[in-house]
Amino acid sequence: MLTDMQTASAWLSYRDSHCKPDFRQETHAFPHERKWRRPEQSVGAATEDITISRWSYAGTAVRQEEATTPPDRYFFSVALKTTRLKLTRGSQTVFDGIMPAGTLYVGAPSKQLSAQFHAPCDFLHFHVSANCFTSAQSGTESPTAESLNDLVLLRDPFADQLAKALTEHGNSADQEFARCIGQTLAMHVARRELPSTKINALPKWRLRRVEEYVKTHFDGCISLSDLAKVAGLSRMHFAAQFRAATGYRPREYLLHQRIEHAKSLLSNTETPLAEVALAVGFSTQAHFSTVFKRITGDTPARWRCARRNELPSVPSLPGFGKQSVDSHGAGSPT
Repeated sequence: MLTDMQTASAWLSYRDSHCKPDFRQETHAFPHERKWRRPEQSVGAATEDITISRWSYAGTAVRQEEATTPPDRYFFSVALKTTRLKLTRGSQTVFDGIMPAGTLYVGAPSKQLSAQFHAPCDFLHFHVSANCFTSAQSGTESPTAESLNDLVLLRDPFADQLAKALTEHGNSADQEFARCIGQTLAMHVARRELPSTKINALPKWRLRRVEEYVKTHFDGCISLSDLAKVAGLSRMHFAAQFRAATGYRPREYLLHQRIEHAKSLLSNTETPLAEVALAVGFSTQAHFSTVFKRITGDTPARWRCARRNELPSVPSLPGFGKQSVDSHGAGSPT
């Protein structure tokens, strides 16, 4: 079984020797889907082994979509931004909650799936020929389509990097380069060691209790034991189930909540940065600035200045930022 690092090394070597992109050549933007998971193709155009398209939704109202994977295709989806959604098949819930940026979803051929989008979202979709997927499995024990269907890998770093490689040049790329990345993603999924046991996600009613507790106590010291007690579980079971439900460790969630409250203070008040840091639960301004930059990509001062110079926009998803951060926040659960 190849590790992600071994797979990455193989991909980089193959890319450099066979499919290095030349952005001076004619490029194409990945088409945006008018209907979810239904990429438009030119009339008379040959069917590609790998088709890449993009699905985004900027609205705030709940949007319902449904699609069935073609019988000769696998469907890969990589979240480009954090969102909230629910995936179902009939009466079965596949996923329900916060889906972090970098999450990879895999659907097998001939499988129906319904989606409810509860927040703005942006996804890169790979429609991969089953033949291409089979060739990616050579030399390994091939997983079955059933074992791969509805595979949700929260914040898969390798899939996240592949998606960024395609979108970092203005959402356009050389077609052969894009095809290589699609093949690499198929190889990554085919050779991934699947978990032997499944961890149940934290039930909604327990999650709501934790969210309400954090919302009212974010400015104080909150430990993992405190959150586990609120959820009515042991520390070990709570931490695992919370991550399965949200994609975040409890301490990461707390830090993101603090930063979201800090954003509100920075946008709407003239409160000095040191006071903002203390108001949202950080013991020092230096540590607050470090965590703020890791999550937003900018310092608090620059973020405040930029926000005041731009037009009003849709607020970030409550409790979550662009990136995950480390675990050294004041009062963060461990």
